[in-house]
Amino acid sequence: MENRLKNRNTHNPDVWTAIQHLHKAIAAGGVDPRLLALVHLRVSQVNACSACVHAGVAAGKKAGDTDERLHNVAAWREAPFYTDAERAALALAEAATRLQDGAPGVTDEIWEEAGAHFTEEQIGAINLEIALTNFFNRINRTLKEPAGRAWG
Repeated sequence: MENRLKNRNTHNPDVWTAIQHLHKAIAAGGVDPRLLALVHLRVSQVNACSACVHAGVAAGKKAGDTDERLHNVAAWREAPFYTDAERAALALAEAATRLQDGAPGVTDEIWEEAGAHFTEEQIGAINLEIALTNFFNRINRTLKEPAGRAWG
């Protein structure tokens, strides 16, 4: 796959500044970076964004996660490698991502389960990670960004 933008150096610096601020806000939420990488990875899998799947695996490894957990996140409901808190975050990620075609979105049950494991500040950070990942997934899918390329 080849990127549709031939000149990748035309990025608006204001956009990159805003994205950096969003990353800082997510990091300030007090959520384990391994969990944030799992959320990023699962959202990217749902959206079939190969560039972000690649980035999610790399971020998970950098944060100290295992290949076993990273390779099984697509089947997290059946895999025994995740905590109840991680499962709650992954359920929230999927529900918030699958809003199209009449999907129910984030139900009260999913929200309450997340609330049983995370503070409001942490849920805010997880929700922002979900939204930012969806943002990147849509841009990358539109531009046909290939996996394995560095951004910036």
